[in-house]
Amino acid sequence: MATIAITALPAATAAATTDVLPIVQSGTTKQVTNALLFTNSTLVAPALGTVASGNISACTSTGMVLTTPVIGAATGTSLTVTGAIVSTGTAGVGYATGAGGTVTQATSRTTGVTLNKTTGAITLFSAAGSATAATFTVTNSTVAATDVIILNQKSGTDLYDLMVTAVAAGSFNITFRTTGGTTTEQPVFNFAVIKAVAA
Repeated sequence: MATIAITALPAATAAATTDVLPIVQSGTTKQVTNALLFTNSTLVAPALGTVASGNISACTSTGMVLTTPVIGAATGTSLTVTGAIVSTGTAGVGYATGAGGTVTQATSRTTGVTLNKTTGAITLFSAAGSATAATFTVTNSTVAATDVIILNQKSGTDLYDLMVTAVAAGSFNITFRTTGGTTTEQPVFNFAVIKAVAA
């Protein structure tokens, strides 16, 4: 094919959706439209480089692998991983604001409470501490029978032994006693639900 020199081209303008790019193949003229190139096109193994802007919220991925991505602040409804989830920062791994709640026990220290949160604080009924164990039930719709409940004493003059003595779908039992203190007070126990499975 002979080389053809092109001179004095007009200033370029933005391509319209109706514009075509002619292609001559085997004596037949074909055309590629703007829409064909850029609307609903599939890129096969492209090297995108640095993408300045865009919206991928509506994208569906099959088998996409991100290698060491810097995600920044992300939100979602679930995350499934096959390796460890670790934190190298000082914030740690835990629950965000809004996941927790508080409840105060009424009537006695064996009265059950209801708190449908994955983490929270339970204020006990005001009574004297005792070395004799007592138990109350926490009704909690977020709890599955396979979950693990973590407990610790948040406040109180007396020191308490805390035990989770039963976990069922929708509830768990807390059994507690002091190490010998008999102060009349309202200690606060913290709890956190760790989601777990049997297999």
